[in-house]
Amino acid sequence: MSTWNMYSFQDSNSIYSDNLISFHNFVMMFIIVITSLTMFFIIDFVLNSFLNLSVLKNHTVEVVWTIIPMIILLLICYPSLKILYFIDEISNPYFSIKAIGHQWYWSYEYPEFNNHEMSSYMQIYSDMDHFRLIETDNRLVVPFKISIRLIVSSLDVIHSWTIQSLGVKVDAVPGRINQLNLMPTRPGLYFGQCSEICGVTMDLYLLC
Repeated sequence: MSTWNMYSFQDSNSIYSDNLISFHNFVMMFIIVITSLTMFFIIDFVLNSFLNLSVLKNHTVEVVWTIIPMIILLLICYPSLKILYFIDEISNPYFSIKAIGHQWYWSYEYPEFNNHEMSSYMQIYSDMDHFRLIETDNRLVVPFKISIRLIVSSLDVIHSWTIQSLGVKVDAVPGRINQLNLMPTRPGLYFGQCSEICGVTMDLYLLC
């Protein structure tokens, strides 16, 4: 869960979140190096008075600053695509859960458990003992270290089922069924919110 003055990611609680954080660190390495070199050359050129203003072209320099960005983009592209396909892959889920978005609550169904259904609303202030504006009255309960398929859709507008610490986000689109693989690595209480602008109370559209 995010807290005040928190500048890093939430604690990772899934393989997907681990991979996304590692990829972020990998890309940040290139960004820091490129930014540092760019600032160094800008300052060096500004402070250096020994410049040859008559040079109009240099094929070697043009080849270098074309090839190097291509190599960097290829180095970033490969792990990005690998993680993307890994997140989309769902194989042998233990069971499935249906999540249906409404304005402004989620309803859940457990098809393998006698079609058990429940609706999850934001908890009213007077009923709250713990967290404000992120608690729900009915929590989605799933086992950990087990692959679960989450089937997501919507009955009105586009919503988005997102839990940051699990590294999962899937859009709920009316008339369309999307899915994702859900597999927490340790037990806990995870909070999320809708990541789409879906109406006037979208900031109170919670997951728990």
